[in-house]
Amino acid sequence: MDGSAESNYKTVFYICFCTRLYLSLPYCKIQWFMENGKSSPRRVFITGGAHGIGRSIVQAFAAAGHQVAFVDKDAERGRLVAQETGAFFYQVDVADKDALEVVMHQLFQQWGDIDILVNNVGISKFTPIVETSVEEFERIIRVNLTTAFITSRMLVLHRNSLPQPNPFGGRIINISSTRYLQSEPGTEAYSASKGGITSLTHALAASLADFRITVNCIAPGWIHVNENEHIRSLDNDFHFSKRVGYPEDIARACLFLAREENDFINGQCLVIDGGATKKMFYPE
Repeated sequence: MDGSAESNYKTVFYICFCTRLYLSLPYCKIQWFMENGKSSPRRVFITGGAHGIGRSIVQAFAAAGHQVAFVDKDAERGRLVAQETGAFFYQVDVADKDALEVVMHQLFQQWGDIDILVNNVGISKFTPIVETSVEEFERIIRVNLTTAFITSRMLVLHRNSLPQPNPFGGRIINISSTRYLQSEPGTEAYSASKGGITSLTHALAASLADFRITVNCIAPGWIHVNENEHIRSLDNDFHFSKRVGYPEDIARACLFLAREENDFINGQCLVIDGGATKKMFYPE
């Protein structure tokens, strides 16, 4: 066997050995290799990041090594999250369009761009329709829905000003709710806002395709965010997954959608509810 043939033989043997070793690994170790592959740090902006789902999203992106900034009107909680995570916190009421745009301008100046935008902020007030004022309805729409349009529009305006396109493209992740497809009495404003978020998502996906910005939304079901709320065993058993959801469930989904290789997921609504919306009910 000449030197060249021997070298080729050793190469083939090495490849086969490594492949066999990989395939012999337990699934959990293969999963570890898949989930812990290094990815480039991104610049992430999150609305409503001081508590609940938003707080977990801030924590998740910061822990993954990304550069994170978030807004919230709760100064005390916002500062605590910033201290815990190293994220940048801006105290802003997102209903104030001008204040929100100022923050985004500052981030564009400091970072150069925003790679990942998570429109999480949301408020609710469930009251009978005759007790819901037009002003209350409009405020919920403004905070939950209009804010997502403002931030997305700001990102596109900035992208238009760049001399070169962002090679990553981008991600917009909107937080909707399963109330976009099912309702209870007295939820008109909140349900309308989340239905709007879901429709806005696929409209933006169409409009931002040339920028290679994917736009998806997540519709959480029952997410346990109130530490004072007692979860009963029947609450867990109500779900196919036999538990209620937690903010971390939504944060992990955000990380998944933000990954560079997941750019073929676009214009979609990912329902995360333990199977609750697939459950059939009949009166007993």
